[in-house]
Amino acid sequence: MTTQEILEFISEQKTAIIASVNDEGYPVMRAMLAPRKIDGKDLYFSTNTSSSKVKQYLDNPKACVYFYKRGRFKYQGAAIIGTMQVCQDQPTKDMIWRFGDTLFYKKGVTDPDYCVLKFTCQQAEYYCDFKVEKVKFD
Repeated sequence: MTTQEILEFISEQKTAIIASVNDEGYPVMRAMLAPRKIDGKDLYFSTNTSSSKVKQYLDNPKACVYFYKRGRFKYQGAAIIGTMQVCQDQPTKDMIWRFGDTLFYKKGVTDPDYCVLKFTCQQAEYYCDFKVEKVKFD
């Protein structure tokens, strides 16, 4: 499994599970829509600035993102560790803005409650057919 194959697998999924670390040091996981953009080893998600995960990533950028595909006879999963950066700059917000986002961000692309999470992949564990492969992102 190569990094490119992992990224192709990610791009086919509709949901991501992201994990952060709370103030007590415990992992906290949430389901999110798939990344809005994949650029090399960087994955971009949209979220509310007011969400607790944003504070958690600002306090501790260590993160894990998990993607999976459950077929009738085959299960595939990729757990990716890396760092999560909270981006509030306008060019990054503009880059992943989509029509219909005003449903979540009433003031539009400049809404202060809209931000971007940029996850930078470092290493993945890919599971398929009872085998685990580790893949480093360079």
